[in-house]
Amino acid sequence: MYDYIGIVILLPFIGFIINGLLGSKIKSEKIIGIIGSSTVGIAFLLAAGIFFQMLSLPIENRSQIVKFFTWLQTGRFSVDFAYQVDQLSIVMTLVVTGVGFLIHVYAIGYMHGDRGFFRFFAYLNLFIFMMLNLVLADNFLLMFLGWEGVGLCSYLLIGFWYEKNFEKGTTNDAAMKAFVVNRIGDFGFLIAMFLIFLNFESLRFESVFPRAIAYPIGDSTIFWISLLLFVAATGKSAQIPLYVWLPDAMAGPTPVSALIHAATMVTAGVYVVARASIFFALAPTVLTIVAVIGAFTAIMAASIGLVQNGIKKVLAYSTISQLGYMFLAMGAGAFAAGIFHVVTHAFFKALLFLGAGAVIHAMHEEEDIQKMGGLKNHLPITYKTFFIAALAISGIPPLSGFFSKDEILWKVFSAGYFPLWLIAALGAALTAFYMFRLTILTFEGSPRWEKSLHPHEAPPVMTIPLVILAFLSVVGGFIGIPHTLGGNNAIEKFLEPIFEKSEIILTKATPNTAVEYLLMLLSIFIAVAGILLARYYYLKRGDLIEKTKEKYSKIYSVLWNKYYVDEIYDAAVVKPTVKGSEKLLWKIIDINLIDGAVNGIAQLIGIISSYLRKIQAGLTQSYAIYFIAGIIIILAILIFQ
Repeated sequence: MYDYIGIVILLPFIGFIINGLLGSKIKSEKIIGIIGSSTVGIAFLLAAGIFFQMLSLPIENRSQIVKFFTWLQTGRFSVDFAYQVDQLSIVMTLVVTGVGFLIHVYAIGYMHGDRGFFRFFAYLNLFIFMMLNLVLADNFLLMFLGWEGVGLCSYLLIGFWYEKNFEKGTTNDAAMKAFVVNRIGDFGFLIAMFLIFLNFESLRFESVFPRAIAYPIGDSTIFWISLLLFVAATGKSAQIPLYVWLPDAMAGPTPVSALIHAATMVTAGVYVVARASIFFALAPTVLTIVAVIGAFTAIMAASIGLVQNGIKKVLAYSTISQLGYMFLAMGAGAFAAGIFHVVTHAFFKALLFLGAGAVIHAMHEEEDIQKMGGLKNHLPITYKTFFIAALAISGIPPLSGFFSKDEILWKVFSAGYFPLWLIAALGAALTAFYMFRLTILTFEGSPRWEKSLHPHEAPPVMTIPLVILAFLSVVGGFIGIPHTLGGNNAIEKFLEPIFEKSEIILTKATPNTAVEYLLMLLSIFIAVAGILLARYYYLKRGDLIEKTKEKYSKIYSVLWNKYYVDEIYDAAVVKPTVKGSEKLLWKIIDINLIDGAVNGIAQLIGIISSYLRKIQAGLTQSYAIYFIAGIIIILAILIFQ
């Protein structure tokens, strides 16, 4: 079934073409939704078939290249349109198509009645198509095509309601911010590709990575390639310092938030680091940078999430924080653990966003959790599924988030990054606290919404995906049960051939079972403590909240204003760029230099033309004078030659 991988990728593109070109003529939302959803659903089924075939093959035969045609060829440079189907790419494909399918189905109900319904599904299908190209590419250039494609689709989807106002302007402003910030990371990807081709004379993974192993650890070339790829990853996966676009991406429709934050775009950076793990293993300095950035991103975003009131805004900072954990795992050399968290995070984060969408739908587009409360009786399915997702992301066993997050914490500790483990453990406590603050303020306590509102449960087309994702959030972690709990960590074992050479390069500490048990218990205690503290504050002692705000007003102000990072960027980057463009590029270079040159040439031609015009005045005397002058000039040339 490996040859069917082309159909897996092509199906979402067919959905994009049909809905994009014919959607305006198809009057039925149901048909448009079925076309958009079924193309992704069938792609998932085919990918599942490939996955099961892969399991039946010997480990050495599981990775195969499926080539379709030569894309570019000039001199030494040759790139094929080919896909690498292996353990890593098939896991990502299943996540993208599986969770993507559920989001498509949910969107049928959420986007009902929207005038751009067909356009929305066309964009969603294109997003899936581009993401599949990214994760299945067998070379860096085709990966970059998908990389840029998801960036374009995110711009289209974030700004889908382009006439709608957002807290910092319009949704179009938020889309532009995402597009521009990601271009910074993309520049790093481009330079990395140039260096890879310059040194390896190829962009194919199968050619580059085996040759890279011959380089010594710490080689400067590998260092710069790895660092530039990580710069690219910080853009797509919203890490410090390029995370600022992701919270504003909440301006788009909720299914977009779920798709970007859970299954597709934000995991692209994690995937690139995992795919290029050999580069990173050979650059220990870069690995340390990755771990440090991941840890500080996790704690910084989690602390901001403590005080936000927008239901999707809290989840946005939660996503940034969880991505930090994934990069922390990558930096510790635990590549499989990072991918494991990608999978489980896709389940519970998609569930959280879709649950938030159901709440917003019920509350007539209200997103402020301070204006909610008491919704669990009105939205029982949404509440129960949201509660499960909150437990999962908090790390409560035996839900999926517990196994993946605990695996990361253990790997970080055993790799010797004790200070980063402390930061990550604190981040886990904050995660449990702000997630249950969100759950309590939204669903529990007394209603704080207007009496004119009549919240009601979402239709089945929206709640069924919630139930499926809740089930996956419960059992999804079972694929990574560690050996200390009697499991065999199936996902780590499945991905082992992908990261085997990278892990040989890295020094692995001898595991200590007793310490692992102790850290596991501590992780559970931290999560439970965070949950109980949130319930104490927001259900029993609400009076303490205002007192705490007043007592720590400066800290609260910093968190409420998100560490003033946007303001700093605006003052240090945006305004100087705008003013520099106005004064230098516009007034000096554009107006004086370019316009001056163009206008000056026009004036010069005008002056010359005014004199030449007199030659054709029609006066016989003038013609005679010109004739005689010409003869004299010619004679002079001949005489003095």
